[in-house]
Parts: sequence; structure tokens; C-alpha cells
Amino acid sequence: MSRSGYHEYEPHSQEEQWAHIRWRGAVKSAIRGRRGQKLLRELRDGMDAMPEKKLISDTLEKDGCFCALGVVGKHRGMSMAKIDAQDSEQVAGAFDIAEALAREIVYTNDEHFDIETDEARWIRVRQWVQANIRDMP
Repeated sequence: MSRSGYHEYEPHSQEEQWAHIRWRGAVKSAIRGRRGQKLLRELRDGMDAMPEKKLISDTLEKDGCFCALGVVGKHRGMSMAKIDAQDSEQVAGAFDIAEALAREIVYTNDEHFDIETDEARWIRVRQWVQANIRDMP
């Protein structure tokens, strides 16, 4: 299981199906909400400002490289040393976003970590970010 806490499964009961539906609703709501949109814009801007267009997986920061949420932390000037990247509740609190959004971003960042380059990950995540930013009136 990845640090997102997501895992592949087939819902077997109606209760599991409804839990999955509620979770996906929470993710959509978190993405569309004010805090989610603010974070996605910061992520876009932080990614665009990166001198090397690379994202790492499995941790916020390592040797001057960052995952998607780590990019936001760097952009904000946050100290991420004491944030446990494996604890989605702590990550969500540190970045002031819903836990559903923290898990979704981590999943999006890490899901292909074993089969893609850091550069390819950057491109894929940047496309996901742009696709989820809503136009503001």
C-alpha cells in the first residue's frame, strides 16, 4: 500500500460500495473547494518555477528534490522535516487541506513510481493539476 493509503480492491458489499462513493465525493469536494483550489494553484506555480522538472515519490523532500506536496511546502517556505509523509492526517493539517485531497495528491504523485521517470511523473502530475484547477469568476 502506498503512503496515500489507497489500495486496489473490488467492493464486495453494498456498504463498501457506498463507502467508496462517499470517499470519491469527499475528494471531488476537496478539489473544488477554496482550500483545494488554492493549493492546486500553488502547486502549479511551484511546479512551473522548478529549475528541474522532476518529482520524486514516497516522501516530501529528499536531497533537494520534492514530491507534489513537497513542491507546495517549498513554495510556501515550510519546514517539512518534522512532517511524517506517511501520515495523511498530519500532512493534511500541515498543508491546511482536507485529508481526502492530501491522499489524492499523494496517490496521483506516487501511483506509477516504479515504472516512470521523475521527469515523466512531473509531466503527468502537472497535467492532473491543470485539469483540476477551476476558473475563478
